[in-house]
Amino acid sequence: MASDFKSFPVIGNSTSLSHFHSCDRVIARGLRTGGLVISAGGWSLVHLGEASLIYVRPLSRKCNDPKMAEDSGVFEVVNLLDQACKESGFFYVKGHGVPDHIVQGVRDLSHEFFGLPYEEKLKIKMSASSGYRGYQVMGENITQGKPDMHEAIDAYKEVEPGRYGDRAAPLEGSNLWPNHLPSFKVLFEEYIDHMKDLSRIILKGIALALGGSPNTFEGERAGDPFWGMRIIGYPECTDIRRIEMQDDGIGCGAHTDYGLLTLVNQDDDIAALQVRNRSGQWIWAAPIPGTFVCNIGDMLKVWSNGLYEPTLHRVINNSPRYRISIPFFFEPNFDAVVEPLDSCKEMTGGTAKFEPVVYGDHLAGKVLNNFAKYD
Repeated sequence: MASDFKSFPVIGNSTSLSHFHSCDRVIARGLRTGGLVISAGGWSLVHLGEASLIYVRPLSRKCNDPKMAEDSGVFEVVNLLDQACKESGFFYVKGHGVPDHIVQGVRDLSHEFFGLPYEEKLKIKMSASSGYRGYQVMGENITQGKPDMHEAIDAYKEVEPGRYGDRAAPLEGSNLWPNHLPSFKVLFEEYIDHMKDLSRIILKGIALALGGSPNTFEGERAGDPFWGMRIIGYPECTDIRRIEMQDDGIGCGAHTDYGLLTLVNQDDDIAALQVRNRSGQWIWAAPIPGTFVCNIGDMLKVWSNGLYEPTLHRVINNSPRYRISIPFFFEPNFDAVVEPLDSCKEMTGGTAKFEPVVYGDHLAGKVLNNFAKYD
C-alpha cells in the first residue's frame, strides 16, 4: 500500500466495546484505541486517529423535549458533533437505537440478492421509466467520468406524477424490490424508517451546534426529506482482477455526497471505505461493529456557510470476499431553497459565501448526468 495511506486504530478489546451496547457511561479504562477516550454520564467520544466515535443516545432521549438544548448530556454531544464536522466531516455513530437484527438483516438480504443468477437480478433493472430506481449491473454507475466496480440497487423517496412539477418528472416512480426475496421489501422499508429517524436526531444536534434551534432542519428545509439509498455489492478482489482493474481497483471513485447527511451500514469485517483527510492523505475507515459511519454532504456546507466541509471518500475493496455497503442519504426537501443560515453567516463574517440553490434542481442535474445512458 502506498505511503500516503494509513488506518484508524481499531479498538483492540472487543469486550470493552460492548460497554457501548449496555450502558450510557463509557469507562475509559480498558479501551485500547491508540487515542483518547473522553467520557461523562451519557456521552462519549473515542478518537480513532482522525475519526470520532460519538454516542448519540442522549440526543434521542431528549429529541422531543423543547428544552433539550439545556440538557448537559445533549450539550456535550453537540460539541462533539461540531468538532467532528469541522475537523474531518465524518464520524462513527454509536448508541443509535437501530435494532441489531435489522442492521444485520438488510446486509444478509443484500448478500443473498447479489448472489442470485444474473437473469434474476435483471428483473428489477434500472431504467429511466423507473425514475432511475432498481438494479445497476457492474460498472454502470459513473463517478468522475469513470465506471465504478460495483453492482447496486438504487432506491429513492417515491414520487407521484406532478408532485413537484416538471423538475421532478425524471425522478417520478416507485422503488423496485426483488420478488424472489419476499422479506426484502418489508425489512428494507422498516430499515429506511429507522434511518430517517436517526438522521433527524443527529441533525437536531448539528442544528444546535450551528447556533440554531433543534428544529432548524425540520419544516421547509428537510421536514419532508428526499431520501435516497444505495444497496451496493463490491466484488471480491482476485489476483487477475487486481491486474486488470485500473486505478488500484476503485469500487467507487472519490466524491462528496451532494445531500445533507449520509449513514453507512457496512460489513463488519472488511475495510474498504477510505476518507481523505485535511492533509490530503487517504485513510481507511475501518468498520466498527454496532456503528454507522456518518458523513456530511454538500448541502450542509451551504447551510453552514462553509463552517462544515464534506469529505472526499472512495471505496477500494482489496479483500478476497464480496463486500456489502448500504449508504442512506438524508436529503433536504426536494423543493427546499438551500442558502446559508443566519446564525452561520454571523459566525463567518456576516455575509453569505454561497448562492441559494433549489435542492431538487441540484439533485436532478446530478442524477441525469450520472444516468444519461438510460435515457
